[in-house]
Amino acid sequence: MRKIEAKRGLDIECKGWEQEAVLRMLYNNLDPEVAERPEDLVVYGGIGKAARNWEAFEAIEDTLRSLEADETMLVQSGKPVAVFKTHE
Repeated sequence: MRKIEAKRGLDIECKGWEQEAVLRMLYNNLDPEVAERPEDLVVYGGIGKAARNWEAFEAIEDTLRSLEADETMLVQSGKPVAVFKTHE
């Protein structure tokens, strides 16, 4: 388990601000000040999870960091399953 904190500031981890925004929203949902049970990835309602498990969470993070501006990540059942070429 990791402690996730909402990111702030102008430094980004991703290749663009759109990808960074998704990553920051994910982190914000798991910030201990916001999440219901962040250690279990539960963000709301007792069962609503940000990812299937910690391995899937890290895969989502990695995919967001490498995602290009003309790509879209598909998340299904709490894990990333595909990246598609789209339009900027």
